[in-house]
Amino acid sequence: QVQLVESGGGLAQAGGSLRLSCVASGLTFSNYVMSWHRQGPGKERELVAEIATVGGMSFTDNSVKGRFTISRDNAKNSVYLQMNSLKPEDTGVYTCSAAQNFRVFTYWGQGTRVTVSS
Repeated sequence: QVQLVESGGGLAQAGGSLRLSCVASGLTFSNYVMSWHRQGPGKERELVAEIATVGGMSFTDNSVKGRFTISRDNAKNSVYLQMNSLKPEDTGVYTCSAAQNFRVFTYWGQGTRVTVSS
């Protein structure tokens, strides 16, 4: 059974930082492109960042470029999202996903909530 478990969410002040983690089990982690998504209050879920299986090639949405960094540790079956210079509009539920084919998100975690106060 595949599980993706996120952690690291919480309350932060604007300008602060948080680091999200997602630990995967039940799959060959290194075969999957890993992504972080977020859903803000009253908004649709959006792709925030994704990282290739190996080599570190990554994508970050323009809304977080220069502030958020995605990384992974295949030895620990983990993907991370370092979030710096947080803004109130970064508030939402952050969820990690795993995909074997381009943006076909096969597995999802339950999400971790991030609240940024101004």
